[in-house]
Amino acid sequence: MRDISQKTDSLRTAVAKAVLRVSPTTIQLIRDGKIPKGDPLSCAKVAAIQAAKNTSQIIPYCHPIPISFVGVEFQLDEDAIEIVATVKAIYKTGVEMEALTAASVAALTIYDMTKMLDDLMQIETVRLESKTGGKSDRQLKHEGPKHRAAVFVLSDSVAEGKAEDVSGHLIQKRLDTEGFEITEYKVMRDDEFEITAAVKRCADELKVDLIITTGGTGLGPRDQTPEAITRLLDKELPGVTEQIRSYGQARTPFSMLSRSLAGVRNKTVIISLPGSASGVQDSLDAVFPAIKHAFKMIAGESHGKRDKETLKH
Repeated sequence: MRDISQKTDSLRTAVAKAVLRVSPTTIQLIRDGKIPKGDPLSCAKVAAIQAAKNTSQIIPYCHPIPISFVGVEFQLDEDAIEIVATVKAIYKTGVEMEALTAASVAALTIYDMTKMLDDLMQIETVRLESKTGGKSDRQLKHEGPKHRAAVFVLSDSVAEGKAEDVSGHLIQKRLDTEGFEITEYKVMRDDEFEITAAVKRCADELKVDLIITTGGTGLGPRDQTPEAITRLLDKELPGVTEQIRSYGQARTPFSMLSRSLAGVRNKTVIISLPGSASGVQDSLDAVFPAIKHAFKMIAGESHGKRDKETLKH
């Protein structure tokens, strides 16, 4: 099985359709309730729901998923039955296979209950109609120049050459993957004056879109990054830090001790992450790619098509 432990839960939906070709006589028998084995549609609906909930028992590489909803609808045409299965779940991976399995099993159930009456019956298609949720659904299109970012490694030991900079390079690599231009990358002592000066310069003069710091968010006597940065913020982003700690706490019991901070100065998003490599990796997985939506909000742009559709309802 693929490791999905680093992924975050999100609402996942999938819609699949199956088409069962039958004779007009079979359609009429179903409408009249004269199928000898009983009502194939009601039986197929139950079978589809069971199939969706047990997909991982049938297909080896599918993960067990806590299904939240399975809907099954039937459309009887002159010589065909269309089956549409909708599946929803809040989880780390998608529900496409659950929807496809539900539609397939519904078609097979109808086939089984009517096969003695229709020698020409056949399942024509089973296909995925749509899906939402997950990382691909949260990818934000950005036209124009790359967003610019600055990375600050705040560590006395790294600044003095006594330790290797691992966390900073993790951030740099992730920002590159996410399409950022690294405007500045600097290692500094965990000194409030230095931190304040560097952040103000990048936000006020260079006007970068994002500043990420690593280190100085713990409980040690030299950990003063949150105090230094809080005074610089115009707005805090508590939801970002809630997500960072929640995501981390599910993976280590010490995440709750982190004092990670996030906010906005002028038009620059500032995020202060822990100093450990594992803490940085978890934090980056927690906030990307969704954090990039903040740039659209700061620029006064709309929230996007899906949010508009939600507001209409």
